[in-house]
This record gives sequence, structure tokens and C-alpha cells, in this order.
Amino acid sequence: MTDGISDEPADVVGLLTERIEDRFGMGVDQLKAAVAAAPTANRDATDVVKWHGLLVEAQSVLERAEDDLLAALQTQPSEVDDPTMDLAHRVNAAVTTRDGRAVVVKFFLDPDAPGRKDLAAERLARLRPRTGPAVQTSAPHRPGGVPAPASAVRAGRPAR
Repeated sequence: MTDGISDEPADVVGLLTERIEDRFGMGVDQLKAAVAAAPTANRDATDVVKWHGLLVEAQSVLERAEDDLLAALQTQPSEVDDPTMDLAHRVNAAVTTRDGRAVVVKFFLDPDAPGRKDLAAERLARLRPRTGPAVQTSAPHRPGGVPAPASAVRAGRPAR
């Protein structure tokens, strides 16, 4: 990974946890408690807490998968059997999940990340009240003596 985060698995969670604590000026446990008390007070904090929890969970799954693979490899002869290969695939999937969640945490920690400012503008646009329908919903008023178009007359006839 880039941005000062090494590829060592233990470092990913630890470094992102430090970044969270630096960004919000409190420990992760304090931040979790603050978000639990007021989940809508700071959307960034809520998102970071959610994804940090998912990241920690993914790291735990990865560590268990690595332990299972290591135990299976220690009992293997020179060739790896299918169940052990399945464990290796499980480790790879766990790494991918953990790394993906780390990317999401980094995204929420960076207010200048591509798309972050656009998201804020989109959220504001959704909060603004609409002034009326986007398209006209009723037929326009016709002054007396002006005939309706032929398509309107045909539409009013019964089908044969």
C-alpha cells in the first residue's frame, strides 16, 4: 500500500487506527462511543467507525485463515493437497477483503480524495427542496375557439 502504510498485515490496521485517532483527536474507542451517542452528528466519523470495524473484522478473519493454512502446511508432505490449496485461496480472499476495506477507510480519512467533494455537493442537492415538478403535468390552457390537435381527438375515440 502507499501513503506510509506498509504491506505488512499487522501494520495496516495499526497505521489506519493511528490516522483515525489523529484525524478526530481521540482514541478509536472514544470515537465509537461518540458515534454511537450521535450517529448523525458527523457523517465522516460515522463512516470511518463503520469501516474501521469492518477492517478489524477482516484482519481477524485473515489471521485465522493464515493460522489454519500454516497448520495444514506443517502436516503436508512435499505436495499440497486440495483442502490445503482451498485454505490458501481462503487466505487470498481474506487479504483482498482486508485490503479493500483499508482502501475505504483511507478514502473516508482523506477529505480531498477524488469524489469526496462531489459527494458533499450531491448530499446538499438532495437536501434542497424542489420548487415544483420537473415536467409539466397538466395540459396547457387553450383559449376558446382554438381546436385541439388531431392526435387529441383520435385519442378520445373508442377503439374499433
